[in-house]
Amino acid sequence: MLDLLIKNASLPDGRTDMSVAVQGGRITAVEPALNAPANEVVDAGGYLLSPHFVDPHFHMDATLSYGLPRVNESGTLLEGIALWGELKPTLKADAIIERALAYCDWAVAKGLLAIRSHVDTSDASLLAVDALLEVKKQVAHYIDLQLVAFPQDGVLRTKGGLDNIKRGLDKGVDVVGGIPHFERTMAEGAASVKLLCELAAERGKLVDMHCDESDDPLSRHIETLAFETQRLGLQGRVTGSHCTSMHSMDNYYASKLLPLIAESGVSVIANPLINITLQGRHDSYPKRRGMTRGPELMAAGVNVAFGHDCVMDPWYGMGSADMLEVAHMGLHVAQMTSQQGILDCFDAVTVNAAKVMHLKSYGLAVGCDASFVLLQARDKIEAIRLRANRLKVWKKGLLLAATPEVTTALRLPNRPSDTRFMK
Repeated sequence: MLDLLIKNASLPDGRTDMSVAVQGGRITAVEPALNAPANEVVDAGGYLLSPHFVDPHFHMDATLSYGLPRVNESGTLLEGIALWGELKPTLKADAIIERALAYCDWAVAKGLLAIRSHVDTSDASLLAVDALLEVKKQVAHYIDLQLVAFPQDGVLRTKGGLDNIKRGLDKGVDVVGGIPHFERTMAEGAASVKLLCELAAERGKLVDMHCDESDDPLSRHIETLAFETQRLGLQGRVTGSHCTSMHSMDNYYASKLLPLIAESGVSVIANPLINITLQGRHDSYPKRRGMTRGPELMAAGVNVAFGHDCVMDPWYGMGSADMLEVAHMGLHVAQMTSQQGILDCFDAVTVNAAKVMHLKSYGLAVGCDASFVLLQARDKIEAIRLRANRLKVWKKGLLLAATPEVTTALRLPNRPSDTRFMK
């Protein structure tokens, strides 16, 4: 007797009328029109069953703090950083935990069951680190929360910055972070990359650095990150986040840089909602878009994922934990509107992001965790177009969230009153 049998589902690879069998929290069969006894049978009605969404870049210590202590009136990155500096001395662990848990509830409802969150280590008290480690423990049964030791103010320009990161790792933080473009000089930024990659190699940790979140085409720390990755044998374990300066680089230099990144096995995370909001602020017109070269990186063989980055915090007053909104913005900003481009944007918030986080047992194959979401859409392209309703969300076979199917009843002159269409 199966625990769960989902029938008549469409799958991300294009197969239809598929059945997915679940036993003991894992997928035991993926077959066409399977009939088997089960404690629960769900008819997917032809809708899309997808592996759950993954957010590989977020700041949970700041989430839902919008308006504290004031609003970012300019909407710029630097005012956001300054505002966060004003807010940090007033932070309380209980408030961080409460806001983070509320956000995790939003995430579950949207089928987002894995999040990599950067947590600021610039404060020697590591209050935010302790708070998010508590959140990680509380949500462990339904969200994979991975934490990055992130020196928001720069590891070298902060007194005790490196020691703070080491203490965060000792407490249980998973990933080494950095922000080389925010160090005092380009040379200091490069030195921080080398220092932090060596720490990760020594500790056996993954690396995820905010890299070149700037419109300055001479901010080239992603090059150093790729070099250090190869020098230290960290291939496949390193990520460069944002990389927005690449949007402003000349094509000759980019033609050298893209193969170097691919050769190093470094993944790249773009954050479409935030990159399009914060970049190009010094431009009049024409105004730069600012997001990194996603299609070109993908074509070069680089694993590219999309992150949400911020939700209602000092940098961004919008957001709802919806990774389809992220994918939707990404395809517009990067002009990835070909059929393959749209499919790639869906992968950027699912399988590619899971690869960044090194998630085990992720996917819709036999042996994978039965952690997936039933979307009110027939395929990946329709899912992004509609920012599809999440009908059901499961974690290891356990139903976590359910939302009724969204339909609209029309009452139009000279038309049948029961005409219905999907949102």
